[in-house]
Amino acid sequence: MEIKAVKTFKNGFMNQAFAFGGEDGMENFDASIKYRASIQNYLIDTGDEVILVDTGIPEGFNTPEPDDSTPIYNGELISSYVEALEKLGYKMEDVSRILLTHKHIDHSGELSKFPNAKIYMSETEAEELKLDGDNIITVNYETSYKNFPKAEKIVDGVYLIQAIGHTTGNSIVIVEDDDLFYMIHGDITYTDEALYANKLSIVFEDIEKARETLDNVREFIKNNPTVYLSTHTPLGPENLENKYIMDLDNPPESIYPE
Repeated sequence: MEIKAVKTFKNGFMNQAFAFGGEDGMENFDASIKYRASIQNYLIDTGDEVILVDTGIPEGFNTPEPDDSTPIYNGELISSYVEALEKLGYKMEDVSRILLTHKHIDHSGELSKFPNAKIYMSETEAEELKLDGDNIITVNYETSYKNFPKAEKIVDGVYLIQAIGHTTGNSIVIVEDDDLFYMIHGDITYTDEALYANKLSIVFEDIEKARETLDNVREFIKNNPTVYLSTHTPLGPENLENKYIMDLDNPPESIYPE
C-alpha cells in the first residue's frame, strides 16, 4: 500500500480567524496570524488498484490575487490535477476508483476526467452535484469503524467514514498500513493548528454535526497512531513523508508563511 500527495498549489496562506473562528466567531481570533496553505489531494496505490481521494480544482479555474484581508489563498499553481497525477507516474486510465470526501470544487473539480473509474460518495453529495450514472456509487455507510458510527469498507484497509458538518454529506477516508492509520480528512480542519487547538473553521453547513465530527476525529487520533493528511496545508504531505503521528497534547512549533 502506498499513499501519495497529488500537489497542485503551493506557497499560500490562511489566517487564524478563518481557520479557528467557526464556533467562537472570527472577531475573537487574530487575522494577522497566518498559517501555511497549499492544495494537494491524495492517491492510494494498493498494488492492485489506483484509488484517488478527491480530484482537485478544475483546470483553468481562476484563483484571485490575495491582499491583507484575504482569509485563505491557495497559493501558486504548480500544475493541473491531471499533470500532477502524471508526474507521479499515473495515467487517467490507471484509476479504478475515486473516493469523494465532499462536493466543493477544490475536491470534485476533475471528476469528469475519469469516466472509467467508479466514484464513491454519500448520496447527499451525489444529489448536490447532480451526478448519476453507472459509475456513481452512493455509499450507505452500513457498518461502523472504531469510534465512528457509520462507515463503509471500500477495499481491504480502505474505509469511507461518514463525517457530516463541513457539508451535510461530508466523508473522510482512513487507510490502514503498517500499523498506522492515515486519515485523509478533506476539510475537517483547514490546518493542523486548528486540530491541535480544537477549533472549527468558518466553512460549515451544520455546525453541531461539525463539532461532533471533530470530537470523533480527535478521539480517534488519541486512541490510534494517526497520520493526518490535510488538503489545504503543506503539513499534509509533510506528515505523509515523515509518517508523523499526531500527538494532540504536544503540538509541534508552527512554521509560518514568509
